[in-house]
Amino acid sequence: MGFFSKIKRIWSGEAGTPPPESTELAPERDGQAVPESSLIKPSELDQTAPEASQEIWKSELRRLLQQTEPRLGAWLDLILNDVHQADQTLWDRLGFLLECLEVPPQEAQDFLSRFQSWLEDMDYERVEEFRSELQYRLALALDLEDEEDEHSRLFLKLSQGLNKTKEQLSRRIDSLVDSSSQFDEGFWEELEEILIMADVGFKTSTSLVERLKTRVREHRIEEAEAFKKAFREELGAMFPARPKRIKPEPPEVILMVGVNGVGKTTTIAKLAHRSQMQGHHVLIAAGDTFRAAAIEQLQIWAERVGAGFYAKQAKADPAAVAYEAVNYAREHGYDTLYVDTAGRLHTKVDLMDELKKVKRVLNKVHPGAPHRTMLVVDGTTGQNAISQTKLFHEGIGVDEIVLTKLDGTAKGGVVLGIAVEQGLPITFIGLGEKMEDLRPFNGEDFAQALLD
Repeated sequence: MGFFSKIKRIWSGEAGTPPPESTELAPERDGQAVPESSLIKPSELDQTAPEASQEIWKSELRRLLQQTEPRLGAWLDLILNDVHQADQTLWDRLGFLLECLEVPPQEAQDFLSRFQSWLEDMDYERVEEFRSELQYRLALALDLEDEEDEHSRLFLKLSQGLNKTKEQLSRRIDSLVDSSSQFDEGFWEELEEILIMADVGFKTSTSLVERLKTRVREHRIEEAEAFKKAFREELGAMFPARPKRIKPEPPEVILMVGVNGVGKTTTIAKLAHRSQMQGHHVLIAAGDTFRAAAIEQLQIWAERVGAGFYAKQAKADPAAVAYEAVNYAREHGYDTLYVDTAGRLHTKVDLMDELKKVKRVLNKVHPGAPHRTMLVVDGTTGQNAISQTKLFHEGIGVDEIVLTKLDGTAKGGVVLGIAVEQGLPITFIGLGEKMEDLRPFNGEDFAQALLD
């Protein structure tokens, strides 16, 4: 049964929740909409009165939630109505929402405690400062990240992050299409040049142009709008899909690799945060023992997101850290382990040889590990990002890409070049510095945001 189908059962009384005592606040009566003036608003409910009054406001708020569209954003609009700061009213209403959604009491309390601790760490008090983070955390905890409301928020963020790339790529393509009377060889040559200049890469640009040529010919496309639609669809279809994986015996080990400066430390924190919100027990291991302060920085992030942390002294053997971290995860019941690694070495030892050693040791202590090797790449570096991907994939084998710093870069075309030239799926993209700004990547959304 789908999530929203379940919610309808809960709030219709089919799953043990009593139905409303009257139809006074129902969204329709005899097929007619009830005037808004007859609805009781959360701000009108007395939430500071004795226990009997507490039950009254809960009953009325439940009815309001029943009336609204079953959407996380709409529920939050009601819950946060006239709540301007993180006070007891906020915690009461959030707790009640989680109760209505049948979240187990312990999980609900854990969610609220984590969020309250985060607010204290960030020194946030006003709702406007943390509303988006709250919605993001709820979406992860309730498995609602794919719902339309969250999808729309992500698409808007993605579109904003690609504004500079649009100026370099989309507008030039629009100009070319609108000024061309036919799709001749001159048109295709200029289109290929535009793609290459946008850091899409020569191989990928050539492949995309050939796909478009075939489509235009087979579908006899002549209009500009039809071509743009075909362009979006072909662009989106070129991204490799993330493969389905069998869930491994815990702990699942994710090896994080990438050169220094790409945002690997904060990406690990954001991934750990996502995993925590999805109910996993996460451990972070500090395998970058060579870079100054790397261990301390990662420990601060681990504490901030509420994950476990394992480290040895500076300049310790990274493979030993990985080995011991797996055993530590087993002993302490962690089901997910993120292992950080060096981006460069201060010795004559080759980085790829060191990473291969870490992978061998992980497989020895936990057969099948690492279960995923994630390469973090800086999206602002253009062709250099493609070179890094090639180097790491050939050197140690990469399973998926996390592309960071896409917010405001003019080199967004590199997204396609990285994925296609190495045949690797991009699973996450970084659209800002907040925890909520690391989001799952969707090729079709990227193409639409870039070319709309």
